[in-house]
Amino acid sequence: MRKRFAVLTSAGVGALMVILAAPAVAAPSADTIVTFSVEAGSLDIVAPAGPIDLGSAPPGGTLTGQIGPVSVSDTRGGADSAWTATVFATDFTDAALTIPFASVEYWSGPTTATTGGGVFIPGQPTVGEAIPLTGTTLTAVPAFAHTGGTGGSTATWNPTLIVNIPITAQIGDYTGTVTHQVA
Repeated sequence: MRKRFAVLTSAGVGALMVILAAPAVAAPSADTIVTFSVEAGSLDIVAPAGPIDLGSAPPGGTLTGQIGPVSVSDTRGGADSAWTATVFATDFTDAALTIPFASVEYWSGPTTATTGGGVFIPGQPTVGEAIPLTGTTLTAVPAFAHTGGTGGSTATWNPTLIVNIPITAQIGDYTGTVTHQVA
């Protein structure tokens, strides 16, 4: 009988070891809490630095050409992402010779690309709506606008300049600056 007891004891210890050595059962899921912040960005405008050569024409002639893509990026992240881009120019000069900024018309045309919600509004959607440029930031003409929407937005357009060379203009290589701004 002793032998039998010893066998049972060994079997009982073996079973107990199997039960104790079994792996723990893992939970079917595990949660991790993650946090982050959205910070206010900025309102920026980018335009080609140039120089942009519109070609040549005689006194009384007209030059027309696009100046390249102008882009506004609004990453301020506000509840209202409205902005307005405007444009103005200096006089165009060659030494003592001047063609006034008002001889240059601006046509924004439609957008070439947008992101974000809201409404994108070209300043001059068609060539027939081209507008003479002004000479100061305070009297700048509309180039493009955005209303409505939340968060951020971007817009790109390729404006056209129409230079109406005065009949009194003298021969020369004229240079001026066209400035885009956004607020």
